[in-house]
Amino acid sequence: MVIDTHVHVWDTGRLHYPWLQDIPTLNRPYLVEEYLEAVTAIPLAGWIFVQCECAFDQARAELDWILSLAARHKGFRGIIPWAPVHDGSDAEPYLAAITAASPLVKGVRRLIQSEADLQFCVQPRFLEGLRILPSFNLSFDICISHTQLEPVIAMVQACPEVQFILDHIGKPDIRSGTLDPWRDRIYELAGHPNVACKISGLVTEADHATWRREDLKPYIDHILTCFGFDRVMFGGDWPVATLAASYREWFEALTWAITGCSEDEQRRLFHDNALRIYRLGSPAT
Repeated sequence: MVIDTHVHVWDTGRLHYPWLQDIPTLNRPYLVEEYLEAVTAIPLAGWIFVQCECAFDQARAELDWILSLAARHKGFRGIIPWAPVHDGSDAEPYLAAITAASPLVKGVRRLIQSEADLQFCVQPRFLEGLRILPSFNLSFDICISHTQLEPVIAMVQACPEVQFILDHIGKPDIRSGTLDPWRDRIYELAGHPNVACKISGLVTEADHATWRREDLKPYIDHILTCFGFDRVMFGGDWPVATLAASYREWFEALTWAITGCSEDEQRRLFHDNALRIYRLGSPAT
């Protein structure tokens, strides 16, 4: 069985997503029903919703809408909403409110990728906001480009009590086949036991039209070497990944890449680690 740890749904008629203006293919509603159609051939045991970067002032409305969907679709196993971590200790009331809203809220995400300042994630206020998260039993999803790995390592070092989850293996430049310095920095990041990694989003970082599963394998192999099978999780990154592949194409590329791994290792990657790292417990009822 599979728990998909990285799913987006959005409704462009309900909320404003500024980043979609530059991606016409994605600039329409993508709802749960369409996701379920995409995963028909996958033995799905549930999924985790990850915030979709709507306008900041609509982030709480996004969470409320997702909670209304979770009341109808029991496949929601966790929710990772946006949170103003950059506000430092002033973020505490917001964190208290979203955790009180539902036990499905398991962590938060505040994009680092979109920040031009490489030092954004190590500013004192940002670190202060991160250090509050354990008191609410929340993890932090790291969404970055590979060029931001160095300051992210410093961020993780400064917050040893925080459970971090690296999205999309740090978005390496798969399109050009570049491994370094991503490879060394991933090795260093994985040396911190409070960091896990989602194997997700790889096809989006490859050439959308011509990628082959062989292009992805060196990156997957390195992640498994560095993090092992106890700190990795599968993510579909739907619908963003549809820019390059169908859900099934990505799923089959990953299962091909780990051919030879034991049944236990595959179960940890696709299911068990999500339960433990995101503290999912039993299915929502």
